[in-house]
Amino acid sequence: MKHVKKAGSRTRVVTGGAIVAALALGGFGAYSASATGEETAAAPAAAKVDAKNKNTTRSTHLTIEAATKAAQATLDAAEKENQRVSVAVVDRNGDTVVTLRGDGAGPQSYESAVKKAYTAVSWNAPTSELAKRLTNAPTLKDIPGTLFLAGGAPVTAKGAPIAGIGVAGAPSGDLDEKFAQAGVATLGK
Repeated sequence: MKHVKKAGSRTRVVTGGAIVAALALGGFGAYSASATGEETAAAPAAAKVDAKNKNTTRSTHLTIEAATKAAQATLDAAEKENQRVSVAVVDRNGDTVVTLRGDGAGPQSYESAVKKAYTAVSWNAPTSELAKRLTNAPTLKDIPGTLFLAGGAPVTAKGAPIAGIGVAGAPSGDLDEKFAQAGVATLGK
């Protein structure tokens, strides 16, 4: 018959502590995984602390409805002048919210529209103005995802950029930008 050595008190404390920690972490994971989005008692206190400390900021974004309205108004303006273009609306972070490719728009127009919108929101300026800056800073064109050609217009709220509208496919960047501005104007109505 074998003798089983009893665990010492130190071993029991360490083992017990490890089990308690594992249960606590497992419980935490279960609570985190089953969060329903409803506020808990701790959430309002955390929000008050952040607001009081001014450690957070809020940003304004276009709704999908507003982005779609602007994109459609842009495409409509181009179609009134018999232009075949693509339109892109990006959010403040440069992420694409909506794109519309008009009937007969060239295959390159889609990507160009996205890049123009991204460029406009990144610098909070029409891309026609930004293209002029290349004379003094030619390496700007090397920034990934940008396109310094006329056709992009920023959308602002309270002076801050919240979106960009890019258009590509018309015979000139001036026309592209004219159509993008039509989309921006729609948002002000």
